[in-house]
Amino acid sequence: MNLRTGHGYDIHRTAPGRRMVLGGVHFADCEFGLDGHSDADALTHAICDALLGAAALPDIGHFFPNTDPAYKDIDSQILLQLTVAALRDRGFAIVNLDATLIAELPKIAPRLQEMRAILAASAGVSVDQIGLKATTNEGVDEIGRSLAIAAHAIALISRA
Repeated sequence: MNLRTGHGYDIHRTAPGRRMVLGGVHFADCEFGLDGHSDADALTHAICDALLGAAALPDIGHFFPNTDPAYKDIDSQILLQLTVAALRDRGFAIVNLDATLIAELPKIAPRLQEMRAILAASAGVSVDQIGLKATTNEGVDEIGRSLAIAAHAIALISRA
């Protein structure tokens, strides 16, 4: 079995008047969302980049450019589904994904299992192949002041 790893990172500034979507979950009680061309789901974008990196493919911006109106306000779960399809077309399968979301708000822990289920469905894997954690930045920098949200992800893929 040929195993390959990839790392992904994404960060988006918070923006009033936008929907907050993380890991495919809508946080309706959040007073702000994330600024971006798509739904700005930083967690899902980091996962896409980790998968693309593991397959030695260009990053998410190459596949889904923010200059293309087709991706304006698109649900990032669609981007994840398209990313997984691109990997499958090249003979790769996901072994597991692990990610860390860094945010002061909204409170992530109560929604982690829901996020895992949505991400697993979009990636076409079982929930036990998705590791997900949330942490804060302890008030440090823009993330700590709720001016941005970031995510790191790592993917392990295999080629049969």
